[in-house]
Amino acid sequence: MLTTHYLPGTPCWIDVNSPDVDRSETFYTGLFGWESLTLGPEHRDYRLCQVDGKTVAGISHATEDNPAAAWLTYFQTPDADAVAKTIEQAGGTVVAPPREIEGQGRMAVFADPAGARFAVWQPGATQGLGLVTEPGSLGWIELYVPELAAARAFYEAVFGWSIQDMPMGDLSYPVVSPAGGGEESSMAGLAELESGDSPHWLPFFEVPDCDATVAMAQQLGGTVRGPAMSYEGVGRIAVLTDPHGARFAVITSAE
Repeated sequence: MLTTHYLPGTPCWIDVNSPDVDRSETFYTGLFGWESLTLGPEHRDYRLCQVDGKTVAGISHATEDNPAAAWLTYFQTPDADAVAKTIEQAGGTVVAPPREIEGQGRMAVFADPAGARFAVWQPGATQGLGLVTEPGSLGWIELYVPELAAARAFYEAVFGWSIQDMPMGDLSYPVVSPAGGGEESSMAGLAELESGDSPHWLPFFEVPDCDATVAMAQQLGGTVRGPAMSYEGVGRIAVLTDPHGARFAVITSAE
């Protein structure tokens, strides 16, 4: 279960890269009931999205160097420069080297050996998201790659994760927990990539009613990529894209 007690290697921030932050703000505030505030021109009009005053996500401007509309997950690290070296040694790629965010923290962006992008966050004044697992906030993440064994080896080397195979029907589902986190600290899953798709991390946002959220997403200009389906003991899940094509999932967790 995700918490805001951020151990090293746990998801601590998430934001969506957008070619039109105003359009994205309209979509996500309408979909999740978020409130949004801008950090101003000195921070390239970065938007903080909040629920009851607690930050649940960010919206960033796409750039020429990074034009793709996509959600990016940040993992906590005590040392962004050290983990960058570890990532390169493990076969990953540095997309954007570590840099300071004006006293708030230090960040860097990488791609794993399969090409899935992720980021790290070394906390400063900003520790991470203020709310998770509640309606309108991040509840889970999944990695989609073509070779699960290679992905496991990479992320275990980088973050020291514990990855256990959990039974799910006739299949097993690799579930990720942080080093030293214990059995109740599961935070992510690994899944095989469908043929023709691109490796990626997929964020899941908790919602009160999956089907109602899917309908609202379509009204707001989003697209259904995977229709709502129920999974015993897990909940009801749908995969969507926003008006710019950024992919995310919504989940109404089982009680």
